[in-house]
Amino acid sequence: MLGSLLKQIVTGMEAIPEDISRAFQEQKKAISGRGPQLIDIVNMLQAITSSQRTFVCIDALDECAAVHRVKILDSLKQILEKSPDTRIFITGRPHIRGDVERRESDKSIFNLCPNKEDIIRYIRVKHLPTPTH
Repeated sequence: MLGSLLKQIVTGMEAIPEDISRAFQEQKKAISGRGPQLIDIVNMLQAITSSQRTFVCIDALDECAAVHRVKILDSLKQILEKSPDTRIFITGRPHIRGDVERRESDKSIFNLCPNKEDIIRYIRVKHLPTPTH
């Protein structure tokens, strides 16, 4: 996930920073041409996000396996430590709130829940037959 995030950020840049390009070239030379490891990706994300305002949106983090979710949250915390202008928006079901709060305790966390009437209205609109003329 973080590798994909790095790719998205780099794709939006006018030029790929030399240190990131060099890191990828070094990894290609490694055994089996493996991609960068998590620590390398975190370092690259820190380098990029520390020099430009960045917004990261991660949807449905609850669908990520717990062990990977913890690694992602820990990595995001490391990125934020070096990138104070980076903002992260995470969505997920309520059961992951504890994981997020333990790692982001000094950040703003908001609980957003759909209103029951909004859900009923949505279901009615989506499941009503379309009128024929």
